[in-house]
Amino acid sequence: MLTLLLTRHGHTTRSEPEQYLGQHVAAPLSERGRADGERLAARLAGVRIDRIISSPLARAADTAAILAGGRLAVETDDRLAELDYGAWEGQTVDEIERNFPGEYAAYEADPSRFRVGGGESGRLVARRLRSFVAELVGWWESGGQERTVVVVGHSSLNRVLLALLLGTPLRDYRRRYESDWASLSVLRWPSPADGPKLLLANDVAHLRGTVGATW
Repeated sequence: MLTLLLTRHGHTTRSEPEQYLGQHVAAPLSERGRADGERLAARLAGVRIDRIISSPLARAADTAAILAGGRLAVETDDRLAELDYGAWEGQTVDEIERNFPGEYAAYEADPSRFRVGGGESGRLVARRLRSFVAELVGWWESGGQERTVVVVGHSSLNRVLLALLLGTPLRDYRRRYESDWASLSVLRWPSPADGPKLLLANDVAHLRGTVGATW
């Protein structure tokens, strides 16, 4: 079996008011973000983890380092970077609607096709994620044993990944999925030929003290 533990980076110093944080705006973890990362690390402390793979963006890589706790080296993969929001980066929804009339409505209508702020669309993110998933499954298949991997990503990135893995129409990735800060979603492949099963979605029970594998 291959088990994928998917999380989003912790809360950042720019998370409130909510704004679009993609690839180009610095957004370090806040004290809350680090504390929530520690709570997730405590939840996973008794879980055997073979790899931790993170977006290269600092807020995700720092969260991954907290989860690793010195047990594993953190791998970074550019394909896990957040959707590039282009000219929208660092702006709230109100600012986007004021500065780019009509664009937010187009994004809401079909985020899979709309290139946000001239940056990326959901389809472009899915394209890079397909190769990431293929490599991950290939690595597991070549080992021929149970593997557990933690992936630390971002809000849009994680939701596109869930839509891709679970066969949801890509235009619905924002409507069908949530990815809260330091949340946990768990997917498991019974065999390389099968698609994954969703065992846990956007769970934050560790923020209330839950520890261990509850999936």
